Amino acid sequence: MKKLLKAIPLPICGVMLGFAALGNLLQGLFTNVLGSAALGDGLRWVCGAVALVLWVLVALKLIVLTKPVMDTLNSDPIAASVFATFPMATMLLAGYAKPFLGGGAKVIWMIGVLMHVCLIVWFTLKYLLKLKLPQVFATWFIVYCGLAVAAITAPAFAAESLGTVTFWFGFASFFVLFCIITMRYAKVPVKEPATPLFCIYTAPMALCLAGYIQSVAPKSVNMVRFMLLVSSCLYLVVLTRLPKLLKLKFYPSFAAFTFPFVITAIAALQSMACLKKLEAPLPWLKYVVIVETIIAAVLCVYTLIGYCKAISKAKNA
Repeated sequence: MKKLLKAIPLPICGVMLGFAALGNLLQGLFTNVLGSAALGDGLRWVCGAVALVLWVLVALKLIVLTKPVMDTLNSDPIAASVFATFPMATMLLAGYAKPFLGGGAKVIWMIGVLMHVCLIVWFTLKYLLKLKLPQVFATWFIVYCGLAVAAITAPAFAAESLGTVTFWFGFASFFVLFCIITMRYAKVPVKEPATPLFCIYTAPMALCLAGYIQSVAPKSVNMVRFMLLVSSCLYLVVLTRLPKLLKLKFYPSFAAFTFPFVITAIAALQSMACLKKLEAPLPWLKYVVIVETIIAAVLCVYTLIGYCKAISKAKNA
């Protein structure tokens, strides 16, 4: 078991988050768009099971290999920022646990929120306040904008007020980070193993959009449209680079092919429903959602297979 845990790279947390979110996306698509709630529910539980298995493995790695993990987080800003996907996944998985644990699921959710807040404070002191441009990557979006996952999940735990706060924090963080991260990519070359991380650009605004729709009231049509426009533009930019990135040999950074694409589709799906309620429908969004969901699901499965092969190879080496 210890050999297996050593072989598991920390960025697999991103795959865990991707599958936890993918389950919710597929359930929403099949229930609200394709008219097959039973299939949507089944796919959600399959994706949730994959995410849970990965969560348990990472949790065991944290317990059994605490010192090596902490050494990695203290020395590698990419690993440290990607690790924020662990509390994000914890918040999403709390939603899966709610039917079984009741109030206990809210405790898990709060632990996820607190973990993320603590990580933000630690990361700020460790890396942001000692800013070095070569250490900046798109993964920094995960640390700060990622807290908006609390806004997406808050309604399930009757915590919309907290969700609203986390949305505004993530939304404000996006604009500051966008300038810093884009400056870094413009001025400092990125080595090949880290190039897939560029895909994370599509995630933060989509994440904020989904959080806004879930927790903020009253809602503004213009605000939804603005965030949807920004999210869609960033998604298209990332898509133009995706074919080239998929030709690379496997790197742990392939985790960036999962959640960013899933949350973009979720944001489009929720925008479609929200704008309809606000009497400003965009019927064509249905087709965008279907295409984005197919892309997200294929990329999640592709990445999971890549990770399984890499872990097996490392374990048997």
